[in-house]
Amino acid sequence: MVRFTIRIFAILVLLAVVAAQDGRVLPFGPWHRLSDVPIISPRGHSWEEAGTFNPAVVNRKGKIIMLYRAQDKQGTSRLGYAESPDGIHFVRRNQPVLSPAAEYEKDGGVEDPRLIQFGDTYYLTYTGYNKKDAQLCLATSTDLIHWTRKGVIIPANRGNWNVKWTKSGAIVPEKIDGKYWMYFLGTSSDNKDQAGLAYSNDLLHWTEATQSPVLPVRPGRFDSRVAEPGPAPIVTPAGVVVVYNGADEKLVYRTGIAIFDRHDPRKLLWRSNEPIFSPDESWEKSGQVPNVVF
Repeated sequence: MVRFTIRIFAILVLLAVVAAQDGRVLPFGPWHRLSDVPIISPRGHSWEEAGTFNPAVVNRKGKIIMLYRAQDKQGTSRLGYAESPDGIHFVRRNQPVLSPAAEYEKDGGVEDPRLIQFGDTYYLTYTGYNKKDAQLCLATSTDLIHWTRKGVIIPANRGNWNVKWTKSGAIVPEKIDGKYWMYFLGTSSDNKDQAGLAYSNDLLHWTEATQSPVLPVRPGRFDSRVAEPGPAPIVTPAGVVVVYNGADEKLVYRTGIAIFDRHDPRKLLWRSNEPIFSPDESWEKSGQVPNVVF
């Protein structure tokens, strides 16, 4: 039997310099791989046997904490936990910290974490997948190990424009105009995955902010099929910076940047015409899903 694997991509560093693309000043410069081999790989014959991928990372008490999606050979996903002093060498817990339990997670599992901290509480957005629908869900924790589910926050199949699946919630790390904001992925009726925007007063109950995507796909470019929010946005004087996953019609995933107005997060100011990071290494070009940096 062929053992498919997806390995977490090499840790990247954002250099504190100013770069330009298409005449636009960017908030950081080139990305460089700090490791030329995967830092987390599948292991054993259990819950992380088939794949380890799509991580979220936060800094807690001087340690880099990673939650990562792990998949067993039946295709069910769980979230694993690993910590590191340097962001490269990680020690993993032997058991997942979040496993499918709710009806909306049954059989498919819990996928694709994003993390943000407000006060003493960590907020985890993730995909609940029941083999029928993928829906954007939320859980909270004070230690990143013990999680309390808050349920589906952007349901599938009944959005303003996102009439199919919902995923990938990237919460802005500070309030704007007295509200919390979250970029998320929705699937439109033409099966394009695009980024929408929602707002909340309490981080638990979310309302879509627009009637159309705020970061749509673009025909003929690296993000013609998918424009998906990545990690938590970065708020800068120039605007709200969203690092996103772009995919073309062949589903080659590359990384792009979008900048939104820091006073009106609905308003797209600029986005990269070319990707800033692409699959180059052999283990980025092959595996369960080939040609992906994510």
